[in-house]
Amino acid sequence: MNVFYNRDGIGDVLLVSLKPIDPEKRTFERKGDVVRIFDETTNETAGYNIFNISQYDAVIGTGTVEANDELVGVINDLLVKNGFTEKIEADFSPKFVVGYVKEKQKHPNADKLSVCQVDVGTEVLQIVCGAPNVEAGQKVVVAKIGAVMPSGLVIKEAELRGVPSYGMICSARELELPNAPQEKGILVLPDEYEVGQPFTE
Repeated sequence: MNVFYNRDGIGDVLLVSLKPIDPEKRTFERKGDVVRIFDETTNETAGYNIFNISQYDAVIGTGTVEANDELVGVINDLLVKNGFTEKIEADFSPKFVVGYVKEKQKHPNADKLSVCQVDVGTEVLQIVCGAPNVEAGQKVVVAKIGAVMPSGLVIKEAELRGVPSYGMICSARELELPNAPQEKGILVLPDEYEVGQPFTE
């Protein structure tokens, strides 16, 4: 779950994004101050737009809003008040974690891409990476599915030149770390970092 609020740019609307759906199958229904966005073929909810959010005494920051149990409770209360019965659930596990590149193979359809198997502690993710310096044996920063990059980009499942990819191996520049080098290349972490730990620097 990703939550955004920008009163100056969008208005007094809380944007709640739950999952990506095909734009061609996207449709909407409105009840009171809440618009539900969903897939018209599967009825899966992609998210909600909650209008006039400040009138509900919800304390919301600007930009990406930190999601927690309290915020989920507020949102679920607002859904009920506006006539919806569905309740949202959220995964609060860290989305930026330390990964270990177990394997690196050349992409079968792209010279400048590599297909990596990356251990993130709880699972091994296949990630297609375009960085020239990625190698097996490195500890790296992984943005998992659902992570929101500093640029606002939301990490989603992708298919790059025919190969599925489930996350992103990050550069210092993409993480907007201080004094990040401008040349292309992922951030390689010192060995003392523990695989699976949240990356918060």
